[in-house]
Amino acid sequence: MGKQPSPLAALPSIDRVLQHAGGLIEAHGRDAVKQAIRDVLDDARAARRVLVLDDVLQGASSLLERDRRPSLRRVFNLTGTVLHTNLGRALLPEAALFAMQDAARQPVNLEYDLNDGARGERDDHVEGLLRRLTGAEAATVVNNHAAAVLLALNSLALRREVPVSRGELIEIGGAFRLPEIMARAGCRLREVGTTNRTHLRDYAEALGPKTGIVFKAHASNYSIEGFTAAVPEAELAALCKARGIPFVVDLGSGTLLDMARFSLPQEPTVQQALGNGADLFTFSGDKLLGGPQAGIIAGRAALVEKLRRNPLKRALRVDKVTLAALAAVLQLYLDPDRLRERLPTLRLLTRPLAELRAMGERLRAPLQRALGCEITLVECESQIGSGAAPSERISSIGLAARPGDQKLAARLRALPIPVIGRLQDGALILDLRCLEDEAGFAGQLHSL
Repeated sequence: MGKQPSPLAALPSIDRVLQHAGGLIEAHGRDAVKQAIRDVLDDARAARRVLVLDDVLQGASSLLERDRRPSLRRVFNLTGTVLHTNLGRALLPEAALFAMQDAARQPVNLEYDLNDGARGERDDHVEGLLRRLTGAEAATVVNNHAAAVLLALNSLALRREVPVSRGELIEIGGAFRLPEIMARAGCRLREVGTTNRTHLRDYAEALGPKTGIVFKAHASNYSIEGFTAAVPEAELAALCKARGIPFVVDLGSGTLLDMARFSLPQEPTVQQALGNGADLFTFSGDKLLGGPQAGIIAGRAALVEKLRRNPLKRALRVDKVTLAALAAVLQLYLDPDRLRERLPTLRLLTRPLAELRAMGERLRAPLQRALGCEITLVECESQIGSGAAPSERISSIGLAARPGDQKLAARLRALPIPVIGRLQDGALILDLRCLEDEAGFAGQLHSL
């Protein structure tokens, strides 16, 4: 009796499957479909699994759809952190989206002076707005706030000392450490004071012929409480002016408006830094400003010009799409009375609790049916995020799923539009502050 042929020999050939894959080929291209079919057949042989023609086509289709799905995907941010660094920070307003689309799809005068018919400067598209809104003599823009700090340090203090309070030697997300950035910028850090108390005399004793600038960093993601002392910016600026040394302030998130007018935790404003005597200040475009990722530098014209002449400036510059978005956002600030309704960041931070509570009451029962666990409406706390007001919280409303664990969180992340909440005290909290697409959220619950 002869040896029985392996059932795997009955697997259809690649060429045979391709003859029946016309629709897939039209959608994905012949080479991609051929590779997907090969992968399905190889997996079947490795698992000793018999597949018929339709099985192979279905498997190839699934692989192709998986590969086509973009890695960068929309999610529902229900973490309670409005400006969540890992989830993209600020949502852009409609005006910025239109401006980005126009800039991306057609030629623009990015570095072209339409009046003179000669080469122009890309900073010109936002500098006028920044000067008007901040009161600074000049301004420039780079690709993020870390780049702004790097460029300022390298341009103004290369191979020189930079006094910094020990209480401001920050480390923020992604292992960004100020001492290491200063070293990369070619500066020599001169630590002054102690972690909890730094006095004006500490700075005065550190200043000398080797000093390049005095740098003040914003405590963006921590707070020091108790027996503390810090030098007011105005006093430090006066000392620097008397010694002829530039005073540079890192505002962190920074804001162009007093947040108290919206009953929000206060952050240092750009105008305050200028009024306190800063010669140069830096802040982010994609945090409280509510714009695209960018690092904004403004201050004395002579210092800004030094930054522009630095070869690093070209390496750190922003593209036309970012400039278009930033200009559109800055335009909104010219009408502060309507800013809340136009700027998503401000709108989310100031949503009424009654609105959030009503939405939670509508969603509680559908979510409970979908998850099969207890869902309760709870009072919770949101935060601004991205280093702004790190110790302050904003009252919010959320849905609490109990018992909440990593397995439940993973189920929600597996939805067509992943839902990301936070685990707290044995519950999975879905903070509703940033949920504006209620219908989209509810419409996919059946997938659970």
